[in-house]
This record gives sequence, C-alpha cells and structure tokens, in this order.
Amino acid sequence: MSTKPAILFVCLGNICRSPLAEGALRAATIRAGIEVEIDSAGTGDWHVGNPPDPRAIATARDNGIDISGLRGRQVSPRNFTRFTHIFALDEDNLRNLYAMAPDDATAELALLLDVVPGFEGRAVADPYYGSDEGFAQTWRDVSAAADALVARFS
Repeated sequence: MSTKPAILFVCLGNICRSPLAEGALRAATIRAGIEVEIDSAGTGDWHVGNPPDPRAIATARDNGIDISGLRGRQVSPRNFTRFTHIFALDEDNLRNLYAMAPDDATAELALLLDVVPGFEGRAVADPYYGSDEGFAQTWRDVSAAADALVARFS
C-alpha cells in the first residue's frame, strides 16, 4: 500500500471502546513493525478532554498497554478526509458518522468487527453500564480486530 493507513476508531463517548481499540491497534502495529496513524474519537461530546474510563484503563493495563494518557475528543468534519478508514464500534455510531460526513469525505466508513472473519455486522458491545467482564469482552473484540487490521495493512 503506497499511502500509510490512517485509522480512526469511533464510539459514542470516546472513553471505553474506541480508546481500547486505539490501544490494541497501537500495540499490534508495534509488534508487527508497521506504520499506521491511529486515533479515536466519539460522536458525542460528553467526555471531551477526559481520560478513558478507569475500567478501560485497567483492562488495557492488564494487557500490557497504557491508554491513560488518551483524552476524549469528538469527531470533526476534518476527520473524514484526514483518515483513510473510520471504524465505528456499533451501528448507531456508524449511522451517526454517515450523517456527519461532509460532501468531500474520502475515508472508508465501516463497522470495526467487519474486518474480523465471522464477526461481520456485529457491534463491539458497550461495556460502560456493565461489569468488568464487559471490558474484558470489549478487549477481546478490539484485539481480534487489531490483529485483522495488521494482517490487512502488512
């Protein structure tokens, strides 16, 4: 691939799923030795400037990754041309992204789990209102997607 991939992960508030996906892909690209621009954002603005949920930070830390320095931000129109791929973590956010996309958008929009064989069309469940096991499941999902993306861009 001639252009370095630039990937944006998007969930609702950018404090649980998308920062975990960002952390998982950063770690996977380092292991694979490939260069990919990686970021995350939310469709909502409730958590702009805030760190990830403490449970997300703990889950990433348990898997050897530090996401504590990330800060929530909201998707901006510029993201639709800056990134080559924007992956929504669920259908609601994918619909919101399509609605937010400016006319000059060039990014490929898709559900994140569409890149994982056998998981196409599935959402990464939002663990925010659940238990720690929900965060562990989210980690398994985003890690599988990170591995699939590394394979795709290697």
